[in-house]
Amino acid sequence: MYAPAAATFPQRRYNFSTLSNIEPEPLYTADDLKDWEPDTDLGYPGEFPYTRGVQASMYRGRLWTMRMFAGFGSAEQTNERFHALLKAGQTGLSTAFDLPTLMGYDADHPFSAGEVGKCGVAVSSLADMELLFAGIDPERVTTSMTINSPANAIWAMYIANAQKQGKDLNKLGGTLQNDILKEFIAQKEFIYPPAPSVQLVIDTFEWGPRNVPKWNFISVSGYHIREAGATAVQELAFTLADGFHYVEKALERGLDIDEFAPRISFFWDVHNDFFEEIAKFRAARRIWARQMRDRYGAKNPKSLMLRTHAQTAGVSLPAQQPLNNIARVAIQGLAAVLGGTQSLHTDAYDEALALPTEAAATIALRTQQIIAYETGVAGVVDPLAGSYYVESLTNQIEAAALGYIEQIRAMGGVEAGIESGFFQAEMAEAAFRYQREVERKERIIVGVNDYVQEAVQVPIQLIDPAVEQVQFGRLAQVRRERDPERHREALSLLHTAAVTGQNTMPAFLACAHAYATLGETMDVLRKVFGEYVETAVM
Repeated sequence: MYAPAAATFPQRRYNFSTLSNIEPEPLYTADDLKDWEPDTDLGYPGEFPYTRGVQASMYRGRLWTMRMFAGFGSAEQTNERFHALLKAGQTGLSTAFDLPTLMGYDADHPFSAGEVGKCGVAVSSLADMELLFAGIDPERVTTSMTINSPANAIWAMYIANAQKQGKDLNKLGGTLQNDILKEFIAQKEFIYPPAPSVQLVIDTFEWGPRNVPKWNFISVSGYHIREAGATAVQELAFTLADGFHYVEKALERGLDIDEFAPRISFFWDVHNDFFEEIAKFRAARRIWARQMRDRYGAKNPKSLMLRTHAQTAGVSLPAQQPLNNIARVAIQGLAAVLGGTQSLHTDAYDEALALPTEAAATIALRTQQIIAYETGVAGVVDPLAGSYYVESLTNQIEAAALGYIEQIRAMGGVEAGIESGFFQAEMAEAAFRYQREVERKERIIVGVNDYVQEAVQVPIQLIDPAVEQVQFGRLAQVRRERDPERHREALSLLHTAAVTGQNTMPAFLACAHAYATLGETMDVLRKVFGEYVETAVM
């Protein structure tokens, strides 16, 4: 019946391939799943291989955490935004730090000039952390922190703040991004060379489960890899390869896989290709579960569960006709939910213009709430299971990602791939192909290369330059009032730990309590490890 109808109504001329260049068939039937085994490839939610989700009841039992990314200006300003988002119904916090903080510099360092508080909140010492989370109970609100090279220091400040309040560290919940490998691959906010940088990450693997057991000490992040131009398949493969690299380094240190693996989490981008994004989530869970069990010998079911945060694709939200981005974000958010995410950030429509205004951020949060309460998708666990197309696409993405992972292993692993420029070259080629398709109108971006109209002006968030002076004053006060002997001893302790290969987390915690600044602690390690200079890839 289908073939004659297709001949009568031929398909229109358009590029139907996915963003990973997978060419879909016009129609899928049972023949496309002839070798597919529902019992072993699909299973049930909450059971191996977790294709259908990591919890048996999924959103029927508990909705995903609505964790909106926020941070700008001073600690006081971001604290005010945090309280506004919690009042609006947000169920977890996600902290954006400014560029100086991300690069391990104090606000008054010459390199920080003009950047303080611009792309996130400025945090230079425990004094800032105390103000940032004032009035927020860390035992009741989980907090995610997007920080990588200085992750150990910033996490130590958060923990020190909780300790000063008398909180029980066994009750603290949250996530530290702490994925330094993706910095070398994509975002480029690294400080030290790859090997010592990974060593610092593994310090959190060792220290975290024994001291802050409910905390996810790493969020292995595909988001930034995708935003840098990777396809969905590349994002999946490179991110899982990073995750496996951390597992291997932790095992080399002698850690028990079933002690640290349950606290590893992931972070995916959610782009516009609706079904490809859903299939990516499903394939990710299946690959992780099988590799962790069969290659690394994990036995605890929680070690096999790929738990993830997701964020809608900022790179997909153009400055042209920004209100169209509300529709894009809604579709991407729906894909994340149908893909089975555990928490979600939905971008504001003004993403390409500036940090979001409070009004734009509220619309983004309301988008999640509408998906949760008005669409019905949270009422059925994994409603797309068994779809001929979704299951076929999941298989294709899984196979393509595994091919990349084996290629990376064959070249000597992730660090070897970083040094050779492999990742940069692969992403550059993918980004070039996509841009060429857009320019040729082989892919239509509404409002950008078709359906164009006059520019629409929307309000944007501006950062007051006076934030720098606020930070300068606070830093001067911290340096003036802290105990100089305690400060000196803490930095010495950190230096000794780094030189001798001890776990650095106790020393970072001592530095936080001594009100050592972020720049001071990072400078100790700069002297020990040196700074990394990337080899250019042409």
